[in-house]
Amino acid sequence: MEFGVKSGSPEKQRTACIVVGVFEPRRLSPVAEQLDEISEGYISNLIRRGDLEGKAGQMLLLHHIPNVLSERVLLVGCGKERELHERQYKQIVTKTIKTLNETGSMEAVNFLTELHVKGRDTYWKVRQAVEAANESVYTFLQLKSKKGEPRRPLRKIIFNVPTRKELPSGEHAIEHALAISRGVKACRDVANMPPNICNPQYLNDQAAALVEEFDSLSLETVGEDKMEALGMHSYLAVGRGSDNESVMSVITHTGADTSQAPIVLVGKGLTFDSGGISIKPSEAMDEMKYDMGGAAGVLGVMHAVATMNLPINIIGILAGCENMPDGKAYRPGDIITTMSGQTVEVLNTDAEGRMVLCDVLTYVERYEPDTVIDVATLTGACVIALGKHASAVFTQHNPLAHEILNASEQSSDKAWRLPLWDEYQEQIDSPFADMANIGGRPAGSITAACFLSRFTKKYNWAHLDIAGTAWISGKNKGATGRPVPMLTQYLMNKADMGGETS
Repeated sequence: MEFGVKSGSPEKQRTACIVVGVFEPRRLSPVAEQLDEISEGYISNLIRRGDLEGKAGQMLLLHHIPNVLSERVLLVGCGKERELHERQYKQIVTKTIKTLNETGSMEAVNFLTELHVKGRDTYWKVRQAVEAANESVYTFLQLKSKKGEPRRPLRKIIFNVPTRKELPSGEHAIEHALAISRGVKACRDVANMPPNICNPQYLNDQAAALVEEFDSLSLETVGEDKMEALGMHSYLAVGRGSDNESVMSVITHTGADTSQAPIVLVGKGLTFDSGGISIKPSEAMDEMKYDMGGAAGVLGVMHAVATMNLPINIIGILAGCENMPDGKAYRPGDIITTMSGQTVEVLNTDAEGRMVLCDVLTYVERYEPDTVIDVATLTGACVIALGKHASAVFTQHNPLAHEILNASEQSSDKAWRLPLWDEYQEQIDSPFADMANIGGRPAGSITAACFLSRFTKKYNWAHLDIAGTAWISGKNKGATGRPVPMLTQYLMNKADMGGETS
């Protein structure tokens, strides 16, 4: 879909459709009032008659309004004017795009970006609109034998801004939103692939394809032989029961002088998690193809940062692995020596993500990183704690927590910080090894983060648990593309490209 910004009055728009807002109860927005005046009260007469109340999400498509050049006008209910907040704005934009896509309008001029959203500027409104538009038209049809009937989809949206001086803000917003949307799509596409196609080598192939596309990127592939030589026994133990070999893909974006310490993103890439010997219940086990959501997210972020060519150094690691039950699989009761030299008593083979990540978190010490953030669909306990709405943030570094949560707020990709206190560390003590790989049911997401924290003493580190946010279940199940917007925003902020002035 093509996007643009302009500053113009509605009566001069010769287009397939104009989109304007109507507030509750039956109050025309300023732009709708202009159209009403041109049409000699045509719109207000319809509103008075009760055709539209203005409740949030209501839609009324009008054709051939008197004296209006546009073929169609879409009236969009925006709720009460003083109550138009961020979430409602995004919902309205999303429903508007879906409605336009069904009208036969191949282009539209959208005036919803002129609405007042408390605390948000033109840059934010345009960027969120572009991201919402791309998200709403996303489909995953790669494996369907019939792709659906051809139709007249929406191909171009122009967002109107109040004044010409705001055009640069709108243009920056579109540029950034398109990069993020491409990253989100890359994340969703790879995460939605079935596990018989998307295995650790497939993740590496996707990384290689991405590197081919951008000059700033390079790839190092670490296979099982090299992992063995490095002493990554914990990572290897998890993949031992699978016929698909473990592969770690290291993507480097060089956007600054090589002397600049990189920011490292580590994505858990369990392309299927059966639970291993501690096998999962069969219900919804198909969704365990999404256990590589962290790696898919890191791949998406690297796509976005390379598209924008951020002037900083970033390393994205996809920790590809598959956890299957087999005669060679690791067992409850095993004690594994990690790459760091610390030993782990395995109490549950379904707590495998941390067993992979701990070795990767040791591996990244070689880069002398500025910051390391790992991203993982790590614990069901996180879903119980925060539901499907917010990713969990764990870190002992307060400035880093602030930066991540600020990026979450800016990108509308919600996150919430959970504690990482020393008191929880006692739950993963083991009588036989340095630590156990689980700490019992209480505070399960926190004790998982505590486990990882024991491998991150040499750098500033944060852990994102995205078990609740990486995908949605049910009839319309699928990957969400989170936390690509939040992490990309974090990196944009680090590169001083965080907003409209960039």
